[in-house]
Amino acid sequence: MTWTASPRMRDAETALHGDALLRRVAGASRALRGRGVRSGDRVLVRGDNSLDYVVTLLALVHLDTSLVPVDHRTSPADVSAMAARCDARWLVGDGTRPDRIPAERVLAPQVLAAAQAEDASAAADIDLEPWFRRRDALVLSSSGTTGRPKGIVKSGPAVRDNTLRTIEAMGYRPDDVLAPLLPFSHQYGLSVVLVWWLARCTLLITPYQRLDLAVGQAAAGGATAVDAAPSTYHTLLQVVRRRPDVRAGLAGVRIWGVGGAPLPRPLADTFRETMGRPLLDGYGLTELGNVALATPEFPVGCGRALPGVGLRVVRPDGTLARPGEPGEIEVRSPGLMECYLAADGALDPVVDTGWYPTADLGHLDAEGNLHVHGRNRAVHRLGFTLYPESLERKAELCGRPVKVVAAQDVRRGASLHFVVADPDGGEPRDWRRRLAPHLADYEQPNSVHVIREFPLGTNGKVDTAALGALIGVG
Repeated sequence: MTWTASPRMRDAETALHGDALLRRVAGASRALRGRGVRSGDRVLVRGDNSLDYVVTLLALVHLDTSLVPVDHRTSPADVSAMAARCDARWLVGDGTRPDRIPAERVLAPQVLAAAQAEDASAAADIDLEPWFRRRDALVLSSSGTTGRPKGIVKSGPAVRDNTLRTIEAMGYRPDDVLAPLLPFSHQYGLSVVLVWWLARCTLLITPYQRLDLAVGQAAAGGATAVDAAPSTYHTLLQVVRRRPDVRAGLAGVRIWGVGGAPLPRPLADTFRETMGRPLLDGYGLTELGNVALATPEFPVGCGRALPGVGLRVVRPDGTLARPGEPGEIEVRSPGLMECYLAADGALDPVVDTGWYPTADLGHLDAEGNLHVHGRNRAVHRLGFTLYPESLERKAELCGRPVKVVAAQDVRRGASLHFVVADPDGGEPRDWRRRLAPHLADYEQPNSVHVIREFPLGTNGKVDTAALGALIGVG
């Protein structure tokens, strides 16, 4: 398919749409091709959100390369490891060069930006169809919540299919203005960029790490859809309380999407009270893309499965759980990953057995809405099998976000350390008292810790290793 028109994109200073956008992409493509980038090359793309970053992504897609996005905050050692694992030939971005990539194959974004400007009047013919047929269109890293991050290879057909199903489920329109407060190098942020392109709407690029500025720009730009992690929404609420003008400017937002980590109940309740609309939770995995999404029409839990996606919850013995009964979430989806990336860069195919076990715990309600409890990591305590993240959902009824850190205990089987995020710095004994009514006797904490905010990783999720170290629990 050859695009003869394009979506619209703008940041605080520049707007690109129509032929101007296509010419910028074409200019970057010609610069990349002139340096030797060819179809099938695997390219590491490291950078923060910007107009030039998105143009570069589109240029590499146009060239039918295999994209490997990495966060701009990734350590040099991890970038080198990823370059080795995926057998990358090129790096586009700033920062330390991985040893295995020669200096002549490291392309600075400033060089591509200059090429875009020089080619501003050149004819553009942008064709993304070959990339959407590529077997290794995207190479992403898993979150690493169950061990070391893995290289996950997504095919072009799977990526496009999942994006189109997302557009259908959420009802995105060409007049929508998307304002993602997410890094585009991660699964969630990248999925919004693909929604923008295929829905042919407007993408606002804001300084998401300076939320006071980003929220103001989203309001001024007429945002109709915002996506962010739960931790970002905590800060967003603080901004709009201080600035009624920004809150009024966001009145046109009809989709407040949240994902990337479990949504705490107190945050969901406070957001609805403050903004007058619900946070629309969703569930997805890097391996599968989006699976279920709450919509403006049905804002319950993580919503229902996307059109054409199968979703079920099973007991440990493999039988189907009843509505409301927790179990492991399993998914059947055409968006399933193509393969894992082996240590030597080879493709290790995933055998599609029908239902993909996610290792996540949740339940379906009577209407088919998914409610996610967290990772299916059981601990044994006092003769009971407990799930720390399920306990967190209960504990959050105390009115604050809570994390549960489990540690092995020879006598009890496991000790449970509850960590409350309280910006006011309340006393642990007071929070223990507030937690107690929401927990059974065998679920009560061994200790309660109070911190002002949880440490976060680059993906916006709570860094559980750093949290354990902070409270002295390994």
